[in-house]
Order: sequence, then C-alpha cells, then structure tokens
Amino acid sequence: MTQTPEAAAPGLALGQPGVRTDHPEPLWVQAADSVRERIASGELRSGSRLPPERELCRLLGISRVTLRKALQALVEDGALASSHGRGWYVSGGADTRNEWPNSLESFSETAERMGLEATSRVLQARIAPSTIDDAELLGIAPGLPLFRLGRVRMLGGVPIALDWALIPAALLPDADAHDFATASLYEALTAAGNELANAETTIEAREAGPDIAAQLGVEAGTPTLVMHQVVRNRSERAVLASTVQYAGDRYRLRTYFARHNRTETP
Repeated sequence: MTQTPEAAAPGLALGQPGVRTDHPEPLWVQAADSVRERIASGELRSGSRLPPERELCRLLGISRVTLRKALQALVEDGALASSHGRGWYVSGGADTRNEWPNSLESFSETAERMGLEATSRVLQARIAPSTIDDAELLGIAPGLPLFRLGRVRMLGGVPIALDWALIPAALLPDADAHDFATASLYEALTAAGNELANAETTIEAREAGPDIAAQLGVEAGTPTLVMHQVVRNRSERAVLASTVQYAGDRYRLRTYFARHNRTETP
C-alpha cells in the first residue's frame, strides 16, 4: 500500500492546562472544549490530523472511553471527521464558508478559499488517442488525441480524492509545460483560451476498491462519493470530462433547492 503524507499537529500540547477532575463539567466535555479552543485559535488547522488516541489520552489525562465520547461529540458538531484506521481530522467546522460551493470551482480555488494548500500526486499525464466512449463523452471524433491526467488530490497533505481528467489535446496544447502536482488544471485551461461556463454533474456512492483505497489512504470497502462531470464553455463545447472519487468522510456536498410556484391551469 502506498503511504501518503498526512497533516499532523506538530508539538500539540492539549494537556497544558490538562483536564481537571475537580471541575464541575464532565471530563469528556472539558476534553472536547480543549480541542475546540485549539481549532478556533488556529493551532489545529482544517485538514490536519490529531495525534493518535493513545497520545491524546496521555496529553489530556483521560481514559480512551472518555476520549472517544469527546471526539464523537466533536464529529457530531462538525468540528472533526474520522477516517477508519487513519485517525481523526479537523474538518473545518460547520462554517458554511468552508463548505463546497454550488458554483463551478476548481479544487485549487476551493482550497484557497478554505485557507488550505492544494497539492497533488500525479499518477498520469500523457497524450493518447480517444476511445469511442471518450469521444462520445466529449463530442469529438474517435481517435483524436486527448490529454489524460490522473492525480491524487490533497488538502494540507491529507488525501481527499482521486481525480481522472480528459481534455481534448487541441484545447491544452502546452499541457507538458505545467507541473500538475501544484498547478491548477482550470487555470491552465483558462490561460489557453478556454472559458469554463458550466458543468453537468452526476454523483453516486461507491465502495473503494483496493487500488482506490491505497491511493486515498483508507480501508478497502470504505464508502466514497464518485462525481462524474463534463465541463463546457459558453458555446456548450465540452472542454473537460472528469471522474473524481472522494473519500466519503472527508467530503461534504452542500447544495440549495428552491420550490417554484406552480400556476394553476384554468
């Protein structure tokens, strides 16, 4: 299994001051408040990983049962997220400014808005002929060259998603000039003269297979959200097709619905 870098909290001193047994509030409430204070102060950044539970118990001076109750309360509040076998992560809280928007926004733009650093591990970046399915998806002739880009997308060093993108090579002639470990694909497409206007999106739930799980640093069978998207320009020409598979406990989709008044037909 490929090990991926994680954003841990270096030098965390949660136990200074420690949880007080003579305090009227329950120990788990004090422990949860201690973590909240450090999230609010910026000591624990959004996307960072907390120390292991054993270390947290030692720092806070509480049992694992008490710790689990505190951490679960923080998950219910939206302050933390858990990852099976990987630990506990700061999720950014319930502040709607940190939620993923309805507007068409790149991963890098989202990260910047959240105050995080977006990086990628590039798995593939090459030109290859389009298949019949690719051509139908993008509205091009079969066999025309496509730029194929595969990346593990990360926020603060934490793997968030596996992203596979297809772009007609003619729309991104300088693809090899970009280092997509840090460069934004949307910015590269825009700089090449492509105006991104809208995206047709489908989202489905799927368990992570062994290969996907290894890339995301989760256990096989972990729930994921798979987003299929075709991005078009103002002329409704397909510019980009992508399939992005998100670790289910590290991604939250926020949307908005409005009910339109229906007029009665006489």
